[in-house]
Amino acid sequence: MNILLKGGRVIDPSQDLDAPMDILIEGDRIARLEQRIEPAADRETVDLDGMIVSPGLIDMHTHLREPGFEYKETIRSGSEAAVAGGFTAVACMANTEPVNDNRSVTEFILKQARLADMAHVYPVAAVSRELQGERLAEFGELKDAGAVALSDDGNPVEDSGLMRRTLEYAYSLGMPVMSHCEERGLAKGGVMNEGLVSTQIGLQGIPSIAEDIMTVRDIAIAGYTNTAIHISHVSTAGSVQAVRDAKRRGINVTAETAPHYFALTDESLKGYSTDFKMYPPLRTGSDMAAIRTGLADGTIDAIASDHAPHSSIEKDVEFDYAANGIIGLETSLAVSLLLVTEGVLSLSDLIAKMSTNPAAILKIPKGTLQVGAAADITVIDTAKAWTVDRQRFRSKGRNCPFHGWQLKGKAVLTIVDGAVKYSELG
Repeated sequence: MNILLKGGRVIDPSQDLDAPMDILIEGDRIARLEQRIEPAADRETVDLDGMIVSPGLIDMHTHLREPGFEYKETIRSGSEAAVAGGFTAVACMANTEPVNDNRSVTEFILKQARLADMAHVYPVAAVSRELQGERLAEFGELKDAGAVALSDDGNPVEDSGLMRRTLEYAYSLGMPVMSHCEERGLAKGGVMNEGLVSTQIGLQGIPSIAEDIMTVRDIAIAGYTNTAIHISHVSTAGSVQAVRDAKRRGINVTAETAPHYFALTDESLKGYSTDFKMYPPLRTGSDMAAIRTGLADGTIDAIASDHAPHSSIEKDVEFDYAANGIIGLETSLAVSLLLVTEGVLSLSDLIAKMSTNPAAILKIPKGTLQVGAAADITVIDTAKAWTVDRQRFRSKGRNCPFHGWQLKGKAVLTIVDGAVKYSELG
């Protein structure tokens, strides 16, 4: 059955479109996008009056844990969480067990994604073998197997020579490199942001310059080699400024941040809850303000959840020993909509940073509602009020810092390749 989405406000940054439009889906493609399309017997009509219709959201930074850590998350449970959060596609990091540094692991991930039949899953393969930062993985083989990008996320590429070779090799293949910026000599032993709060509560801090220094280094290498770099999970004012300056100088750099970095600060850690322990750590109010400014002025191109599920085994322990990471697939959109409510971003800007821009950075044919494109569509009810309840999540993870928050705005219909994968419509 074909689907007619009728009466919604269509916002598609890829076409500079923001207007009431109808969308006709035939099979797995968008067949028509017009101001008025009449219902017919061969199509199911869905009334979307008062709703926002956008290109399918893309989360370009997630951890799906499979293979190796299926007790934390599986590709199926993570994909179900994705569509419940409005995401039609996710890119998953390589720090699995075994590491996604070879063809067989990439192909396994794609096979599991096909079996799950929920969101599109795009594997991000490792830069170095076993994430050890010593020998490069075989990028050409990984791309041929289906990897779309490269990252040692969870570990920095500490060897500058190795990072140079990474950028040159990856650039020749058209594969983006997503950098985890951390100078480990400065970060070693830290469990939260270094500052007034860490002093007050007696936890060892991680200085913001641990991120800033590596951000500057990677941008410098990209500029010298005339290649490209993507800076992951930006959390500091210094990194925002470094990216801004690099863009002004014409260096090919893009950047992402995560909702927790513009919605929370290190003040949240005063209760010692490990739900607020992550890496990079939550920073200060000044850092949060800088990230919001960076989102508003285009310095930061994308918003990604950095969805990192852990079990109680890793989280229900003393703060120093707890694993870093929080879940975010099912809260990312609603928390990000706060930026619209507060006037930081327009709805079109937000959708660009959660759909169109990630697609462009990853070089995947998504993030658009153009006629002929794959029918990956997210419908958002910006007026829907709801309370975050982690016990109701599709994800296996429960490590959510937004549990109990009253939020407004939610994905109510997620369509992937023309098929409804999630719906809260009557």
